[in-house]
Amino acid sequence: MKKLSKLSIALAFGTAAFVSAASAAESLTVVSWGGAYTKSQRLAYSDPFTAKTGIKVLDEDKSGNGLAGLRAQVEAGNVVWDVLDILEGDALLACDEGVAEELDYEKDLSVGADGTAVMDDFVAGSLSGCFVPTIVYATLFSFNQKAFPGKQPSTIADVFDTKNFPGKRALEKKPDANLEWALAADGVPYDQIYDMLATEEGVDRAFAKLDTIKDQIIWWEAGAQPPQLLADGEVAIASAYNGRIFNAQVVEKQPFTIIWDGQVYELDGYVIPKGAPNKKAAMDYLRFATDTQRLADQAKYISYGPARQSSAPLVSTHAETGVDMNPHMPTNPENFKTPIKKNAEFWADNGDELRQRFNAWLAQ
Repeated sequence: MKKLSKLSIALAFGTAAFVSAASAAESLTVVSWGGAYTKSQRLAYSDPFTAKTGIKVLDEDKSGNGLAGLRAQVEAGNVVWDVLDILEGDALLACDEGVAEELDYEKDLSVGADGTAVMDDFVAGSLSGCFVPTIVYATLFSFNQKAFPGKQPSTIADVFDTKNFPGKRALEKKPDANLEWALAADGVPYDQIYDMLATEEGVDRAFAKLDTIKDQIIWWEAGAQPPQLLADGEVAIASAYNGRIFNAQVVEKQPFTIIWDGQVYELDGYVIPKGAPNKKAAMDYLRFATDTQRLADQAKYISYGPARQSSAPLVSTHAETGVDMNPHMPTNPENFKTPIKKNAEFWADNGDELRQRFNAWLAQ
């Protein structure tokens, strides 16, 4: 009983200290991607954090230009963001450039709810200095069933086959994923794509394959666009983030089908900007938002897999519809038969050069 009493006092003291320290700030600015994704973060992370600490979380939707914005703020000595949601590859660059805070993972994050150590609980290799992953998500293709009343596309090769599967395609306006898919559609085995893309021959081959559908492409730049383009019938097939398509399918009842073949899966998560104006409260938010329960809770609102192993058994049903979320996760075994893991280091090393080549190709 004495031990239990001491433990209870310690836990109470720890919670009080957390609230007291965080309360030094009245608000935090958390920058993310907007739409259904930011909504899922607000419901799973931010509102519970505010209820616990009294700190108001202000959402800002600029993560599409997150790294550029972070660089500009740090260079100007005028950092106004406290927490930035960012892709793994951009996080590697942010850390290398010194514009994100270095983290002591064992100290700054919580152990798994099942007792798993921090370094063993998150996706292997993902705790790379400044970055804490929150989700595993996929960029993939989806089609409007109305566009294909007969035979329907099911592979990456089908996406590039406008003869048998006619109609416009929507692709994100950047080379990432598009070059991988082009090589996949041209017959390169999925596990050899980055070896091929690391060669001049491979890059030429990818752009040559994109040439075959270039006149059928509508380019998108914001995650909310592909579902809208599909719903409006402006395109027959669109690349999109799997969570956006899930929301359209399940919540909005759109007649969309996902092509899981060749899904390009990657990690997304948080960094703390160097010089964040409310660093202590931002660190408290980071610890809270990335614990086991919070990452599992996010899956109630959007179909992205939690980046902690200890969270996976806690994934349940969709908060609004009651749909079992497990079959909608990109990492579900039925969906994960032919994935392509985005090589964040490859893109960190080669992204600038390939983006220049891509922009030149667009202008041709």
